[in-house]
Amino acid sequence: MNRTDRKLHALAAAAEHGLLDPMAGFVDLAGSREAVEDLTKAFAPLGRVQHTVAAKACGLAPVLRYLADLGVDAEVASPGETAVAEAAGVRGPRLVLDSPAKTTAELAHALREGTAVNADNFQELARLDELVGDNPRSVLGLRINPQVGGGRIGDTSTATTTSKFGIPLRDNRTLITEAFARRPWLTRLHVHVGSQGCPPELMADGVAAVHELAEEINTAAGRRQVTSLDLGGGLPVNFASEDPGPTYAGYVATLLARVPALADGHYTFVTEFGRSLLAKNGFLVSTVEYTKVAGGRHIAVTHAGAQVAARTVLQPEHWPLRLTALDAAGTPKTGPEVPQDIAGPLCFAGDLLARERPLPLLEPGDLVVAHDTGAYYFGAHYAYNTLPRPAVHGFTVTERGDVEFTPIRRAQSLTELVADAGGEFVGALPEA
Repeated sequence: MNRTDRKLHALAAAAEHGLLDPMAGFVDLAGSREAVEDLTKAFAPLGRVQHTVAAKACGLAPVLRYLADLGVDAEVASPGETAVAEAAGVRGPRLVLDSPAKTTAELAHALREGTAVNADNFQELARLDELVGDNPRSVLGLRINPQVGGGRIGDTSTATTTSKFGIPLRDNRTLITEAFARRPWLTRLHVHVGSQGCPPELMADGVAAVHELAEEINTAAGRRQVTSLDLGGGLPVNFASEDPGPTYAGYVATLLARVPALADGHYTFVTEFGRSLLAKNGFLVSTVEYTKVAGGRHIAVTHAGAQVAARTVLQPEHWPLRLTALDAAGTPKTGPEVPQDIAGPLCFAGDLLARERPLPLLEPGDLVVAHDTGAYYFGAHYAYNTLPRPAVHGFTVTERGDVEFTPIRRAQSLTELVADAGGEFVGALPEA
């Protein structure tokens, strides 16, 4: 059964089981497993590769545990992501710590655990000098900004001339080589050109720049000091249809065409994919609460807005989502398509998942599916209006077509929302 058929079965079953009131997220576990299989098979020509999932893409502990059981470790970029990954049983050498703002406490914890660390700048290297000791358990690397340019989305392009991430290569090539010469424990180079909007060819340019730098460092050292390359992630996803877009196999072919020496066995590798692993294997479903007509425009008010889809609401030109209209039973609606605004519940006029989107006319009680939301949409909750985080369910579909749901996260309760709002300190302020 393909992804589309599994989704249709899951939607009907979720409606039958009452899982969609008023909104929920779903993760296709079989699709996630297939994505991991595609990833590992595609990178086999490179030899030894540690695959990690970028926790920021979907940092839910059961998802991290599920992927870990499939052999995918985790890349983390904050104390919270680290804590969630460790709670999921992914820790020590199975973690890679990246962040432009690591504290001394974060670095010390990583070194105690044996977590790999990619330093972001020379000042962070100086902190590591004080912490590392003679025989670190962690693999330690340096993040390089190859300055190869940006993609079509500036906010997700991290290899521009002035990017905040990593050490700019053109500006600091000699200083980078000297930094390695003074630190025999520095054995990895890291590069990440960007994510959505960055074509595989641009990503390959970044990898080529770092591979060349590694060869220079090793030549200067007279030994293979740099033994591994962290290639980052960022393979873009096609949000326009069910077709996934660029494939892992295609990306590896692009890498090897650009840098054939990647397959010579001189280096081991790390990957940090997130969106490309998870986006197509998740979706959000919201109930239509009300409908109205304003100025001749049909508007469907749902429970899915900027709190779950901030990028789509605030930058619709870059992050459009495919939407499908269903009836209350989870069956795709038919009939003439009518341009409609699909509105969220937040108290600002721009809180729209889509503007004038042609769909069969929606009515109260109908359902709206936001596809390709398995990455970033479940975890990046925006707390405007103090709306609760929705429940998230994993699902599998048997050969008979039966759907089995597994809880990943329950819906946030009002009690938890009050606690987040400082409820325990009610009355603590002095009298006005």
